[in-house]
Amino acid sequence: MLKRPWTGSNARVRRPLSAQGSFTPVTLALWILWMAASPAGAQTPQATDNQARPNEKARIGVQVNKPGAFQGYTLVFPLQSTKTYLTDMQGRVVRMWESRYLAGQEAYLLENGNLLRPAKLTDNEAIFGGAGAGGRVQEFTWDGKLVWDFKFHNEKQTQHHAVTRMPNGNVMLIVWERKTAKEFIEAGVKPEWAGSGEMLVDALVEIKPSGKTGGTIVWEWHLWDHLIQDHDAAKANYGDVAAHPELVDANFARSAQPAFANLARALNPPPAKDEPKKGDSKNAALDKLKGIGYVGAGGGRRFVGFMPDWTHVNAVAYNAKLDQIMLSPREFNEVWIIDHSTTTAEAAGHTGGRYGRGGDLLYRWGNPRAYRAGTAADQRLFSQHDTHWIPDGLPGAGHLLVFSNGGGRADRNYSSVDEVVLPVSADGRYEHKPGAAFGPDQPIWTYTGPNKSDFFAPFMSGAQRLPNGNTLICTGFSGMIFEVTPAKEIVWDYVNPAKNAPGASLGFGPPGGRGGFGGPRFAGSSRSVQLFPGFFQFVVQLSAEQRKQVDAFETEASRKLEAMLTEAQRKQLKQTQSTAGPFGPGGAGVMPEPGRVMAQPVQDKLKLTDDQKKQLDGLQKEASAKVDEILKDEQKKQLQEIQDRMKAFAAGMQGRGGPAGRGGFGPPGGRPGGGFGGMSGSAIFRAYRYAPDYPGLADKDLTPGQTIEELEAKPPEKKN
Repeated sequence: MLKRPWTGSNARVRRPLSAQGSFTPVTLALWILWMAASPAGAQTPQATDNQARPNEKARIGVQVNKPGAFQGYTLVFPLQSTKTYLTDMQGRVVRMWESRYLAGQEAYLLENGNLLRPAKLTDNEAIFGGAGAGGRVQEFTWDGKLVWDFKFHNEKQTQHHAVTRMPNGNVMLIVWERKTAKEFIEAGVKPEWAGSGEMLVDALVEIKPSGKTGGTIVWEWHLWDHLIQDHDAAKANYGDVAAHPELVDANFARSAQPAFANLARALNPPPAKDEPKKGDSKNAALDKLKGIGYVGAGGGRRFVGFMPDWTHVNAVAYNAKLDQIMLSPREFNEVWIIDHSTTTAEAAGHTGGRYGRGGDLLYRWGNPRAYRAGTAADQRLFSQHDTHWIPDGLPGAGHLLVFSNGGGRADRNYSSVDEVVLPVSADGRYEHKPGAAFGPDQPIWTYTGPNKSDFFAPFMSGAQRLPNGNTLICTGFSGMIFEVTPAKEIVWDYVNPAKNAPGASLGFGPPGGRGGFGGPRFAGSSRSVQLFPGFFQFVVQLSAEQRKQVDAFETEASRKLEAMLTEAQRKQLKQTQSTAGPFGPGGAGVMPEPGRVMAQPVQDKLKLTDDQKKQLDGLQKEASAKVDEILKDEQKKQLQEIQDRMKAFAAGMQGRGGPAGRGGFGPPGGRPGGGFGGMSGSAIFRAYRYAPDYPGLADKDLTPGQTIEELEAKPPEKKN
């Protein structure tokens, strides 16, 4: 079982938007809101008796290190850094690797002591992007020499999220493939759910490395080959979805306008008639910035944009004994297991291989609604990450371990780490009664915060079982890594202190753009009036016809507004609105209201006269009437919901819940407050602990040096 790093003498190395889905526009919008309100490097002070101590230093590095912690070395790979660190239990660095690329989510220490590290493409390399895109895999020796630099990114495909090293030295990649709306409709997707642009579909590609930059595809599996639908009887994949849980419902986890699609549109708005177009010599800098990934610049001139993806597989694991692969399709809230013993041809079909099922699913668990065998009450996983088998030789060997992020739970949002006993026989076959949900009903062990809502990490994150039975947990955006015992006592706690690389932006696209740390920076506009700044366009998901009406009104309203202002006021207004902020033009300090002609802070800044205020009131009445006319009832409800939550969020920022004074993205126990809490450290996607007797550490110099925070506190070396 080869998902986890080998952590003891008997363990093995890791060889490596919808009615039904939980990732709604409002959910993602609230995450953006939280991110925007957390300044780069911000640290929440420690707390005593539920009160923060004034002027206390930021909490970074090792916070807790009790005798019950498993002694080893932790691999820390900051998401927005070109560096990867191996640290001891005191947070001191024993080895550091550096790439010219930011992390592509993961990194792994191999049994030969090399570092295997997916990487994000640079601006000029990316053709298209997505949430979690990588595009490159690199391998470094212990001493930092680059020995394999493999790029998997072309017009139609790209590597994303994680990889895994296979026992034979091959590397299994998670891959996205571009599909058009027409292709989705041909596959039986309802036309109203197929959208109008492209969407990314998951696949697996196994690469046999060759030379320093080469690789050969030796095996493939494509989700596209295993779809079923009951919408269009004329299509070849038409069938009874409930009767075929081994296939994936082409119409599940969809909506007419998926959340990521609308976020992409908000980040890549078409230029207004009076804005410079791509290639315009008057604004050459805009050329490079127009293509936006999730956050940051979108790439070079060939970049076609950020694209939404359907299932969002974020983890891949391999079990050598069973020759099976485990996947984590986040948008389905499930774990999937497939057969790897097939040929590529068999993997594209429904027969063949060790288990006689071809590339169809052997097992799925977490959300029986996905195959119509349950209700919302039966859902067990929520936007999960890091699904894998616990390796042989460790407590719970053979069980599923998963970080369930927890957004969209019925009672409240909270995260959990779940250990699940898989209903599998010795020969690798899974128990299942036709028409029923796959078992088991509940995990055998779960970690949550004592106050559940105090521990909530809506994105990324992971967990690893250690040889002493403890579990190492990391919480993505907060940069926190902590270790808990089976009795759920925290015995080790670490806050990643690494700084972001110059030009890096917290997100999932290439760095260097206007994204910045605090989440997406929605584009500014040449118009003085915006009824729905970028953030709110994303929330309400305006149709093409609605956008047309909005554009027409904004153009005329902008003319009227500018006519009532002085030349100096117009100049000041343009300067304010040219700053792209997390919610639209106006910068981070201005949180606009949908339908508002001019935000109150802007009015104050312009020092409007009484006569101007009277004219503005009249224009505001026109705008309010137009918003009421354009929006549908459901969109109005969405706007009201996000506005209500924003008010609650603003109140919650006065006192943030979560770990001692840090916020809700880490081990619980902090002062009360609620909300998402503050960010403590630099974001990480995963973290792994390696035992001192791990083969990759044999005969290696493990002399501890300085901590990451000490190393990064040094001034940069002067170059001759």
